[in-house]
Amino acid sequence: MSAAARRIFRPHLLPSIAALVALLILVGLGTWQMDRLAWKNDLIARIDAGLAADPVDLPAAIDHPADWEYRRVRVTGRFLHERETYIGPRLYAGPDGRQQQGVHVLTPLVRDDGAGMVLIDRGWVPLDRRDPAGRAEGQLDGSVTITAIARVPQDRAFMQPDNDPATRTFFWLDMPALAAIAGVDRLGPLVLQVDATPNPGGLPIGGRTIVALKNDHLSYALTWYGLALTLVGVFIAASFRRQETP
Repeated sequence: MSAAARRIFRPHLLPSIAALVALLILVGLGTWQMDRLAWKNDLIARIDAGLAADPVDLPAAIDHPADWEYRRVRVTGRFLHERETYIGPRLYAGPDGRQQQGVHVLTPLVRDDGAGMVLIDRGWVPLDRRDPAGRAEGQLDGSVTITAIARVPQDRAFMQPDNDPATRTFFWLDMPALAAIAGVDRLGPLVLQVDATPNPGGLPIGGRTIVALKNDHLSYALTWYGLALTLVGVFIAASFRRQETP
């Protein structure tokens, strides 16, 4: 009589150890993404709340700049137009929908409350209007009150070009270099991006704050957990072996 065959669960030691290590890694990555999801949801909620709230007066001292990210603030002072700088390139969609090349105008503001100087992103101008002589109407004189969104200056990103302080051309916010052009030891820790209130003559164009936060952490977590389940299934299937019985 021929022997009958049946399958029994008999995993080997080394593959079992390797599978367990891989499983712990995959579950750990999934759990990390879930933690990131909770953090991102909280961040988005705080940003939405800050943008929806009424503006508050910018305090004289800011100990924790990150707490002010994307909050609407109000500040009064005098622009130093002769010390303005430019950051770009920046695109702007014209009335016909076509994207136009330009830069954002960065202007130091001497605060009326004596709390030093803060850098204001006044908004977009086309490249052919970068020279302030071509938009003199928008160079506001005297004491002005602006409403803006507070932003924490970001460090230089990978592959960003070098700034050119000699021509006041910036690709990223080098705050010490910008402070030197402004004629002070240091600027306030936040950059204020003005709201869409029109300037005389139409330039610069404010209201250019863009909030674009990706939130793919749930899909990443499901991917890692799915791979973990797949690993368990493959391990179980591979650990069943044929055993001949008389």
